[in-house]
Amino acid sequence: NCKFHRSIEHPTTSRVLAAMFANERHFAHHPALPAVAQFGDEGAANHTRFCRDYGEPGVEFFVYGRSAFDSRYPAPQKYPARQTLEASQAVARLHGLSDDGVVYAQQNPAVIDQGVFHNDVIAVGNAEVLFHHQDAFLDSDAVLGQLQAKLASKGGHFQAIAVPRAAVTVEDAVRSYLFNSQLLSRDDGSMLLVVPEECRNNERVWAYLSQLIAQGGPVKEVKVFDLKQSMQNGGGPACLRLRVALQESELAAVNPGVIMSAPLYATLLQWVDKHYRDRLVEADLADPQLLLECRTALDELTQILQLGSVYPFQRQP
Repeated sequence: NCKFHRSIEHPTTSRVLAAMFANERHFAHHPALPAVAQFGDEGAANHTRFCRDYGEPGVEFFVYGRSAFDSRYPAPQKYPARQTLEASQAVARLHGLSDDGVVYAQQNPAVIDQGVFHNDVIAVGNAEVLFHHQDAFLDSDAVLGQLQAKLASKGGHFQAIAVPRAAVTVEDAVRSYLFNSQLLSRDDGSMLLVVPEECRNNERVWAYLSQLIAQGGPVKEVKVFDLKQSMQNGGGPACLRLRVALQESELAAVNPGVIMSAPLYATLLQWVDKHYRDRLVEADLADPQLLLECRTALDELTQILQLGSVYPFQRQP
């Protein structure tokens, strides 16, 4: 929220989410934190929820890079820490979370200085499992101990899978986006790890993943996808999902226009074919026609998804 690209993004995203989850009987919406460095907040990239089942009480895991007001906390020297402890605490407060269901962990400043700008570049969690690099956190043993104890108090059994630095370096983890993956539950209770093609192309990372599947832990399968376009824009599999656990009554209250179906999928394909240019060069960015094309496409998309006027150009008098 305090970085330029975040500060211009969240107003529209807030309106999109409010249009998707519009029923106030079931959904509450919180505004972004103040756009100042002391409340630097990168959202879900630095948050994980552990639970026995998605619909049950769990433990909220907040990872921060520095403290804004307490100089006793170490901080990275080369790159800025985007998430503050104070921002994480504010989010927990605003959501009414109790201390017995919250764990705060400081990200290792040394890995931030190696390019780990978010926790989701060095760790990923799902249900009762945390898949993380050995060097992800400061005082890792204490962090994992808190997670284990607090999840146990909720009836869960915490499992941590630590990837040793001897097998995968932080550099390899960042380069391959091993942890910017999706860890998904399967019907049989095991888990599936969805990784980008870059993991298969990295010899050391792929060797570790092959070993992980063979050793018989909770992760039973690895699926690889070519996400080059997303990766070039800074996002791996983790950036292509947002899990929202809903009961039947809550699902019924969601805007039906955003629920994927075969007809909607076909309509979206037609929308892409109609509006996406097959090439874009630098000179096009100075062409007013490109702006008009983009606005026309977005205006049509919001009508398809029944979102209303969520973009600034749609709200101008």
